[in-house]
Amino acid sequence: MAEPDSVEFKVVEISVVTDEELERIINQTVAVGWTFDGMQFAMREGSKRPAMAFLMFTRLRGTARS
Repeated sequence: MAEPDSVEFKVVEISVVTDEELERIINQTVAVGWTFDGMQFAMREGSKRPAMAFLMFTRLRGTARS
């Protein structure tokens, strides 16, 4: 396992929470070397649809792609 200081973290905030938008951002970010690590939703009171989503990604430092 990598040392904690050798890992970079990226959080992407999404306010348009649709399956198409989530897929687009996940695929776009993974294509440039990030690993998808998780997703959290912020719910709006009185609604079953999330108001926002936060996508988390990680990668080892120094592995950025051009």
